[in-house]
Amino acid sequence: MSLKIYNTLSHSEEEFIPWNGKVVNMYTCGPTVYHFAHIGNLRTYIMEDILERTLRYLGYDVKRCMNITDVGHLSSDSDTGNDKMVTAAQKEHKTVLEIAKYYTDIFFEDFKKLNIIKPEIVSPATENIDEYIKIIQKLLDTGYAYEAGGNVYFDTSKLKQYYVLTNHNEEELMDGVRDTVEVDNNKKNKADFVLWFTKSKFDSQDLKWESPFGLGYPGWHIECTGISIKYLGEKLDIHCGGVDNIFPHHTNEIAQSESFLGHPWCKYWFHVEHLNDESGKMSKSKGKTLTVDTLIENGYDPLSYRFLCLQSHYRKQLTFSYSSLDGAENAYKKLKNKVLNLSKDGEVETSVFNEYKNKFVSFLEDDINTANAISVIYDVLKTKTNDLTKYELIKDFDRVLGLELTTETNNTSEVDTEFINSKIEERNEAKKNKNYELADKIRNELLEMGVILKDTREGTTFEIKK
Repeated sequence: MSLKIYNTLSHSEEEFIPWNGKVVNMYTCGPTVYHFAHIGNLRTYIMEDILERTLRYLGYDVKRCMNITDVGHLSSDSDTGNDKMVTAAQKEHKTVLEIAKYYTDIFFEDFKKLNIIKPEIVSPATENIDEYIKIIQKLLDTGYAYEAGGNVYFDTSKLKQYYVLTNHNEEELMDGVRDTVEVDNNKKNKADFVLWFTKSKFDSQDLKWESPFGLGYPGWHIECTGISIKYLGEKLDIHCGGVDNIFPHHTNEIAQSESFLGHPWCKYWFHVEHLNDESGKMSKSKGKTLTVDTLIENGYDPLSYRFLCLQSHYRKQLTFSYSSLDGAENAYKKLKNKVLNLSKDGEVETSVFNEYKNKFVSFLEDDINTANAISVIYDVLKTKTNDLTKYELIKDFDRVLGLELTTETNNTSEVDTEFINSKIEERNEAKKNKNYELADKIRNELLEMGVILKDTREGTTFEIKK
């Protein structure tokens, strides 16, 4: 069997065949760094991490690139509203670049906590202005773009087919991307999109660059095209993102990239479904953002959330609740304890090892079926073979799953439990007296020591994080 993945471009599962043998050029849409990433955003990055790990596990040489959007992403994906970065900077009384650095650093700290491999290449949008200008100029020269109202637009009417990633009609799609009813009267066609903004969007924009089309800044969509071509070349094997990127962002990327290059660009499109809460799709616009640190503050191991995500297929919506996370954490801890208690004596039984590895691989090759892949671990633990064979199999599987199942954790006996319990009592007293500032301070102090508090109906417990 060979690797098959669902390709959004063909709307079907396909055998994965890169442009160049075993070499894979992989592009990941990165965050717009105006706020914390919520756990719904991070589900997408977890599953993209699994994809990269799977490719490497199967013997592919992966070169992966991710952008960081620090300019040009307006509040509506359809080029209306204000720049998200500018709005955040004004709100927090910082510069745009200060905001960008702050939230970029936190984003990659979340990666570490969730054991997500940082892409080999990470490039902020603001560092690639010359690339966008070069592409836009050629699109103007070849008639795929036009200037109007001071801005440069891509002309979607020049394409034989624009909506290549979707089966919807224009009205449905355009309604889906509007946060407002703003209309850009400069556009020749409703679906046209901005490649370069100038004075029409200058009211509050901090970052501007000189260009042949006037002082301005790039549109959001051109950034990913410019960065991917710069670092990965003219032929991309696989492009990743959340399903909300399909239209208009990825649709526009294909339009401008292939018009610029003059040939097919990306072979496979990998999209991860939404994480929902009980009220629907999780998003920053709903108010309080549920972050990795929120989970930690509530006593959860971030890898329990990773485990929860892997128990569902990436193309299925997943509904988050604390009860589901409780279940995942309990299962994860039990599984890890069983693995760590396996004896390391004896020799690996090669025939058993190969049998179960083949089962594991077959589920990965079936459109990255992580839920079934995890089930193989439980099969291994139940099979009649020695502990060392079981241990080495699970260690091998974890190269893909990234759950740190064979990583020893700190023992609570090695820490001053008396001190921790005294701090818990002090915190409980502070909460009783409604001194929540002190209570939070104590929690944070313990967290810095690697002590995670978990408040339950039965009282406060703790665990030691490595």
